[in-house]
Amino acid sequence: MADPIELGRPELLGPCRRDPAPAPLEAGAWLVADETDAGLRYELPYGILRSDRFLWTDLLLDGTDLAVFELSLHEDRGAVFRLMFGALAQCQARVRVPLSVTDFNRWRLDREGAWLKPICFGEAVDLPQVRWMELRMVRHNGDPVRWCMTPLRVLDAAPPKLDHPLLPRGPLLDELGQSTLHDWPTRSKDEHEVRDRLQQQRSLAESAEWPDGFSRWGGWQTADRIAEPTGFFGTHHDGRRWWLVDPAGYRFWSSGVDCVVPHVAGHVDGLTDALTGNPDSGGNFLVSNLRNTFGDRWRTEWEQITVGLLKQYGFTTIGNWSDIDLAKRAQFSYVRPLQLNCRRTPMIYRDFPDVFDPSFAEDADDYAAALSSTRDDPALIGYFLMNEPTWGFAQETPAAGMLRTSGPCASRVAFREFLTERYATDAELSEAWGHQDTLEEISTHRWTGGFTAAAEHDLEEFSTVLVAKLFGQLSAACRAVDPHHLNLGARYYTVPPAWALSGMGDFDVFSLNCYRERVPAETMQELSDQTGCPVMIGEWHFGALDAGLPASGIGHVPDQTARGQAFRAYTEHAASQPWCVGVHYFTLYDQSAIGRFDGENYNIGLIDVCHRPYDPVVDAAHEAHTRMYRVAAGEVTPYSDAPTYLPKLFI
Repeated sequence: MADPIELGRPELLGPCRRDPAPAPLEAGAWLVADETDAGLRYELPYGILRSDRFLWTDLLLDGTDLAVFELSLHEDRGAVFRLMFGALAQCQARVRVPLSVTDFNRWRLDREGAWLKPICFGEAVDLPQVRWMELRMVRHNGDPVRWCMTPLRVLDAAPPKLDHPLLPRGPLLDELGQSTLHDWPTRSKDEHEVRDRLQQQRSLAESAEWPDGFSRWGGWQTADRIAEPTGFFGTHHDGRRWWLVDPAGYRFWSSGVDCVVPHVAGHVDGLTDALTGNPDSGGNFLVSNLRNTFGDRWRTEWEQITVGLLKQYGFTTIGNWSDIDLAKRAQFSYVRPLQLNCRRTPMIYRDFPDVFDPSFAEDADDYAAALSSTRDDPALIGYFLMNEPTWGFAQETPAAGMLRTSGPCASRVAFREFLTERYATDAELSEAWGHQDTLEEISTHRWTGGFTAAAEHDLEEFSTVLVAKLFGQLSAACRAVDPHHLNLGARYYTVPPAWALSGMGDFDVFSLNCYRERVPAETMQELSDQTGCPVMIGEWHFGALDAGLPASGIGHVPDQTARGQAFRAYTEHAASQPWCVGVHYFTLYDQSAIGRFDGENYNIGLIDVCHRPYDPVVDAAHEAHTRMYRVAAGEVTPYSDAPTYLPKLFI
């Protein structure tokens, strides 16, 4: 087709209604969703969707806060592909969906302008068999969601990017990087207020100290040593519970903060019209505010302030994605991430490498070589092998994804050999798998359609083999470079399924991220027992909608006082668990009100973009950390005055 095909007038779903007010977008119309799951349904002509085509609509969200939508493609046979995304309020967004994503080889599309964090989930679909499509509003702040939308179109080529969006209320950020759409009590008035605050923080930084009884590393010096000093961090089970051990031999519990970097950067590509003034590159208003106060020495002054605040609040660890040079200079206990960038090895599914390819060993060695810079640093607790691998978010296993999306490769050859041990003939395979493929074709042909229960069982068991080879090779390469520090695992996004967990046997500490009201004690105890490792939580947070940000984050409570209550309840409950050796809060600073690189724009920081700490939160952190070692030792009960938890508002 040479011209776009405009889909017909959609059916309204649930409590969704049309608003006859004049539309600010050409050919657009206003819609209002009164509740979640309200939206639109489009009937599709047979064969209109193909993998080389695109969907396109422009959308303008009214109001001030984030709203999240789900676009779903439905086959008659029941398979459903889903794409979830958010939108910035008061800024035109262009939704450009390449239909090639329905093969499920990508977890997330690039954020573009006000179109935020498009994430793929659900099932792979056969596009010519998709008979209808739905667009539903799935998360909001509790109020009705109103948005203007142009007709949904199908195109042969990518629609043009939107560089100058409509901004009905003008710029979205003021000259300090604060939202112009919101009002809140602690908003900074001007740069003079920000400058005075930063200078006061700098004057107090060098006198800041950890709570009484902490060792130089943040360990529990009040109690006796539980191990001989080794000069490095380790693990220890004292018969009652797990501990980390600091380099001096004292008990250590890792309460950390992620993203200790001077970085509150907004994604400015396609949004330069939404800014006031000219922030540092990348829309980093935090750095602009620091530079306006300290000039060219802003980085050094920021480091002094930051170390002082972390000690004042009682944190014992600089967490993932932080400035490790700062941590090394300050000799402040820290962790570090590693990044797997395979220059030689192809991927078989999403970010899962072809671990049976001979080149993977070389890529693993290159990956581990980064540890040489911190090999002898006593302040380093350990390293994370990766973070939330995207193959873990898929509903299907890596082996199943490999059959659907990759061509001939070493891991498919290994899978054929794996199946040969189970099925003596092609006929036996066909009977079990319900498909007339040969063992040879399994190693070469791309799979379409579903899998029988027997096939899924085989794919799960081979996925365990893949996971074990992945982490076994990476862990061995790391220990060859750095035999001193702890292997902290993969920071899985949740408790892994059994097929993945069975392949994760090479860690010293098992890490995962846990955005719940509290850590699930029984499940985590089982995880620790199964792996023989203590557990560390790599990410968690709580946010609110009373501080000038469009979204709360994954944890949502009514206000900043409640954030402090939630902080204490989560931290002290985790410290009381015998399997837990630490929790790392995500993040030090709020995200930008226009969204970071992928679109997240949450009130999750301990400190805002103008370097104002959220006093109820940091005061609660200090209280929790003053008590955490006694809580962990069972000497006092954990804080239990939890706040009201609200429906989550995040992308």
